[in-house]
Amino acid sequence: MADRSTEPESEGLASTELASAEGNRRAAWALVVLAPVSAEVTFSGVTMPYMWLLLPALVVMYGAGVLLLRELTVRFGGGWPSLLVMGLIYELVEDGLGLQALTSPNLYNAPEWGPRVLGFNTTYWESQIGYHTVFSVLIPVLLADLLFPRHRGRPYLRRGGLVLAGVAAVIGVALLRVLVAATEDPGYQTPLPVVLGVLAAVAVLLFVALRVLPGRTPLPPPGGHAPRPFLVALTAGAASACFLGLLVPLGLPPDGPAVGSGAWVLVPMASAAAVAVWAGRLIHRWSGSADWSDSYWIRLAGGALIGRTLFVVLTAPAANDYDWARAGVAIAVGTVLIAVMAFLLVRLDQRVRRGTADGRAVAETQPAG
Repeated sequence: MADRSTEPESEGLASTELASAEGNRRAAWALVVLAPVSAEVTFSGVTMPYMWLLLPALVVMYGAGVLLLRELTVRFGGGWPSLLVMGLIYELVEDGLGLQALTSPNLYNAPEWGPRVLGFNTTYWESQIGYHTVFSVLIPVLLADLLFPRHRGRPYLRRGGLVLAGVAAVIGVALLRVLVAATEDPGYQTPLPVVLGVLAAVAVLLFVALRVLPGRTPLPPPGGHAPRPFLVALTAGAASACFLGLLVPLGLPPDGPAVGSGAWVLVPMASAAAVAVWAGRLIHRWSGSADWSDSYWIRLAGGALIGRTLFVVLTAPAANDYDWARAGVAIAVGTVLIAVMAFLLVRLDQRVRRGTADGRAVAETQPAG
């Protein structure tokens, strides 16, 4: 005969496991949606409103790939450095194999952005490395962690879900080839040596991200105080806008380069790289401050997102050849997006602060030792 005294405890454990599984699913779906919204809807969607109609396809292209990379990173014990390398992998697969824009002589006028070396569009490549690493991978994962703090650092998916995410990611790359590359640059095929090189680079980067970096993450220097929250947001916004402004030409398709011409294009390329390194080192140092908290991460992500969208709004007239009707639409859409992002980020900050306060209250009611 079963001991009924254990039934409430068993039921409690079962309900906890069920709630945890439900939370995992919600967190996974949140990340799947956040990735395309962060990467495309709040950027390309400003000047190309039809991007909203492509959201279901973007969910497959972006969401599944980012979810897969996040799951692999967590399962192998990796941290933000590993996820940073995963961002490089994402960019290589999307632009090297899906869009083929890294080597295409036509797509997006990418060869006009800057030097074309050994068949690679170098300025375009640099811009997309920074862009996709931050806005397609790091920020969506960060926001998912903030939305679902109990699942931070834990897998969202079981093994079957991980396999499904991998299959969906492959389908997403194929969709890029069919829906974008084949229509915008018909007839072009990435040379086989480049394809093999990209695959080899992906394999090496995966090894680094999942085997070399886990457990070797450099800790931020302790001590000091975090700057004012407004300064964190302002710095993130200025860094993202400056990086894009140095590398990405205006217009659709862009006709470059963004700054300078000829060999002088190397100057903005070097400057953009310096901005990225400076911002990364600054964030690493700030995050070691004694008073750094999740609220600061929200301001960091929000500043980068809003600063990038504001950059598109401010440059809309020039990007549309001063067609004020089209520019007006872009400005209106961008302004609405900025307002919505600001509202949602404030709500997220309130939620995080409330959760922190509740956690402290529970801790204070626990009996000592």
